[in-house]
Amino acid sequence: MSKDKIYQVLSVTLLLLFSFYYTNKSIDIIRETDPIMKQIKKTSSKYKLEAKNATIEDNKIIPGLKGKEIDYKKSYKKMKKYGTYNETLTVFKETKPTVSIEDNYDKYVISGNEEKKEVSIVFKVDKNTNIDTLNNINNILKEKNIKTTFFIDGLVLENNLETIKKLSNSELEILNYDNSYKEIYFTSAINYLANLTGKQAKYCYLDYDNKDVIELCSKLKLHTILPTIKIGNHPYMEIKQKLDNASIISMPINTLVEKELNTVIDYILSRGYLFSTLEELLSENYEK
Repeated sequence: MSKDKIYQVLSVTLLLLFSFYYTNKSIDIIRETDPIMKQIKKTSSKYKLEAKNATIEDNKIIPGLKGKEIDYKKSYKKMKKYGTYNETLTVFKETKPTVSIEDNYDKYVISGNEEKKEVSIVFKVDKNTNIDTLNNINNILKEKNIKTTFFIDGLVLENNLETIKKLSNSELEILNYDNSYKEIYFTSAINYLANLTGKQAKYCYLDYDNKDVIELCSKLKLHTILPTIKIGNHPYMEIKQKLDNASIISMPINTLVEKELNTVIDYILSRGYLFSTLEELLSENYEK
């Protein structure tokens, strides 16, 4: 191709690019000066909610909250179809916190955001769990329509598949594998559960700090839970003393919990709390 031809092609290309640029700029100017857009922007402060950063202290984290603001372009496009400003057609978009739980897997999650009037109960299912007691507790939860999260030992899962399927009304996660966190077995159990539930794992569980476990879970992009409240021998009294917004409540599977679970649930509800799965409690969304 000759130099003249090359210059000609470049000139046409540049002309098209400048034409496209100025056309878009003209559209932007028209849109920005439109009374509909001016009215949309006039109401922006009314709806704006600032995002709140996650709280990090040493090796622990509490989720933040996403913000909300008007999506100007989508709101304008929607209202322009009707030729007039209509507040009910306003479109919103989320704004992510600068510091978010979604970017931090190497910290222990110790609760949900305190602005949430919710709690989450978690149970551990391991080789010492009495299956009859587990079934009884699950029946109470189903009767009360209470959402919970069960952390299940991978070997127990494999050997008690029909029992675990009965827990399908709750959120299911892997606890460990035969009380071990060897990566090959742990990841295998996670994949096994994912095939069963159709959902990917999100969490690990620990009662106490464990550097090796949190490093593995962080590597696998799983958040590691350290419960806010660990129930011992007096479930109802301990809940009364320690209950607070966004608590993660770890309960053992035993006859004491089975006996007092109805009372505990009724008390928590009477205090105005909602029951959530961990995924709901730890979400940084304002709304479920």
